[in-house]
Amino acid sequence: MRILESKFVQGFIKMADDGFMQGWHERNGGNLSYRLKPEEVESIKPRLNSPGNWTPIGTSVPGLSGEYFLVTGSGKYFRNIKVDPEVCIAIIELDEKGENYRIRWGLVEGGVPTSELPSHLMNHEVKKRVTDGKHRVIYHAHTTNTIALTFVLPLNDEVFTRELWEMATECPVVFPEGVGVIGWMVPGGRDIAIETSKLMERYNVAIWAHHGMFCSGEDFDLTFGLMHTVEKSAEILLKVLSVTPHKLQTIQPQNFRDLADGFRLKLPERFLYEKE
Repeated sequence: MRILESKFVQGFIKMADDGFMQGWHERNGGNLSYRLKPEEVESIKPRLNSPGNWTPIGTSVPGLSGEYFLVTGSGKYFRNIKVDPEVCIAIIELDEKGENYRIRWGLVEGGVPTSELPSHLMNHEVKKRVTDGKHRVIYHAHTTNTIALTFVLPLNDEVFTRELWEMATECPVVFPEGVGVIGWMVPGGRDIAIETSKLMERYNVAIWAHHGMFCSGEDFDLTFGLMHTVEKSAEILLKVLSVTPHKLQTIQPQNFRDLADGFRLKLPERFLYEKE
């Protein structure tokens, strides 16, 4: 099978373009990665490039040893992925220790994987473990309304989750575990990767203050849909706050409990506190 014709590459390209069309990827902002299934690797192996030199990842992810990932390139523009994917994205292979990678396809005009590769791989390792291998997509985007909220809400998991849940009834259904929040950190390094991976033990959404959002999911649709839902909720909240600092009515703690019963959800009680 030609690599560009494979279903997972086409899904990756579509998700990247959907994110760009939302306005989440100015210039070279944002990054996306996908952990290939064994059968997907086998289907394209004859068309992979000959193995090249190993490059240090910058961290150690032994739980991902020998795995293959489709990733966006550092400095590449999401708006160009649909136009010339072989220039903008790459398939990488990890070594048997999970400490180095090598490019097996893509980035044909040169370049390296996203600068956020340590964050992506460390969080892939966590989500692979805590979901029994179900999660395969990690997505980072500069979601405008969510970023704006990090300037006006306390950088607190409970506050952010509750405020987002109150904006639309579907929110607790889409992300019942809530969202995690990290204060501002230098992007692209191991420190932010460590802090994000701690949140990914409990959440599928991590909000990076004044920077953007980081999401994990089973496939492209679920992961994009998760980020889209959180961002839309943030947009509604900003509109409410622009009209009044005090809501006249909202979804109450008992309403959330009733919703949890109706949809057979487990909503953590720490998000259902009574507001003063």
